[in-house]
Amino acid sequence: MVRIVADSSCDLFTLDYEDFITVPLTVYTDERSFLDDENLNVTEMLDYLEKYKDRSYTSCPTVDAWFDAFQGADEILVLTVTSALSGSYNSAVSAVQMYTDENPDVKISVIDSLSTGAEEVLALYELERLLKQGCSFEEADEKIRAYIRKSRLFFSFFSIHNLVQNGRVNKTVAAALSLLNISVIGTATQEGTIAVTNKARGEKKSLQILSDEMRKAGYEGGRAVITHTENEGAAQNLKDLVLSEYPDADIRIVPTRGLCSYYMERRGVVISCETK
Repeated sequence: MVRIVADSSCDLFTLDYEDFITVPLTVYTDERSFLDDENLNVTEMLDYLEKYKDRSYTSCPTVDAWFDAFQGADEILVLTVTSALSGSYNSAVSAVQMYTDENPDVKISVIDSLSTGAEEVLALYELERLLKQGCSFEEADEKIRAYIRKSRLFFSFFSIHNLVQNGRVNKTVAAALSLLNISVIGTATQEGTIAVTNKARGEKKSLQILSDEMRKAGYEGGRAVITHTENEGAAQNLKDLVLSEYPDADIRIVPTRGLCSYYMERRGVVISCETK
């Protein structure tokens, strides 16, 4: 059986697939650390970070953590957060070299999602489908890479404090949030970076923009994934908005784990979709 391994930016703990493992990233301040595993209390982490005034940052999984996740498997497909914003991909590649040195007959492929969160979830659901359908390691690897090239991600954040702190977004962009209830709208680029494209006053307007951006990108009612940070109501409203235009769409809602909660912050909503 092919093992699926992903880092914790994928926002999932389980799949409807027997051999799936996630490797945690870590959120740090100068006082505390938060390992993004099943024991993390996301609400407690967010409460702490909202009051914390000094620097905070994130760290990718260690080579040893990836190596441990490979143990016992002969065929492994690895999905990581975009290499443009994290060292997770490079860490996984280093672990592959170590693992294949000890196990020269194994098959391992490391796939750069060029994204994070909801778009990784979408890719994992597709990978699950391909493997359960009977695709070989090589077929699944080829098809999931092609699938990723045809998916898109859009986001609405009402706070980008942590993104600014980590240099993910220019400080001047943060000025868009200086007025009450202003959200930043953006997308993941084909190069795996973050691009801010718009701003909106109020949640209703921001959700409408997300829906519009999906349609412009070529969404025609296929699968989509919505992730949210403590904002299930907005996620459901966005789902209903998309379903009003595409009644047969397959849309799933997933709450964020620690890494994505750190960057999205409270009220953040992300949607990823298949495109034509």
